[in-house]
Amino acid sequence: MPKGSKALSRARETEIIDACAELYETMGFRDITIRDIGEKTTFTRTSIYNYFRTKEEIFLALLTREHAAWCAQLEAALISRAPLRVKDFAEALGSTLEKRGCMLKLMSMNLYDMECGSRIENLVAFKLEYARAFETLSRALERSFPQMTAADRQAFLYAFFPFLFGVYPYTSHTEKQKEAMARAQVDYVAYTVPMLVQSFAGRWLAPYA
Repeated sequence: MPKGSKALSRARETEIIDACAELYETMGFRDITIRDIGEKTTFTRTSIYNYFRTKEEIFLALLTREHAAWCAQLEAALISRAPLRVKDFAEALGSTLEKRGCMLKLMSMNLYDMECGSRIENLVAFKLEYARAFETLSRALERSFPQMTAADRQAFLYAFFPFLFGVYPYTSHTEKQKEAMARAQVDYVAYTVPMLVQSFAGRWLAPYA
């Protein structure tokens, strides 16, 4: 257990996670090291091991924080404004993910490595936050579309959450990927995260309009 107050521990954990998030904006998951993260903090690199044993645990903590922020957005955009029409619900759902690029990227590209490289308690903390997002969206559906049965809601959720794992690759392309698609003569349509989410939710929820 690190020395100092709980507030200091939380502040240092936040600083470590913030440093990781900043690096992830310009570097790949496999390229980032604990040394890189430590160089962006105000304390020694070895102190990081008082809070996280591996870089995978740091990234998993970042993903957990991203899900917590998304849950807050779901509450504000979907539950506090309920009931919503299908079109408005789909648009609001898409808007909650517009700024969650980091979350979508981690889920799509690095989840397996993060989970395998983390201690069970860290993994449980993430699973609890993931489950909370699942439950929050379920409540939002129930409030806006009371005619949906429990089975209907479950069907939507078990289609929507796997769908999220593929959103990032379809909305974020490197110049090399674009060149490859051009050479392969692959039709390329530029979609944003809200566009894909709105289309998905709108089609699924159309029977409840």
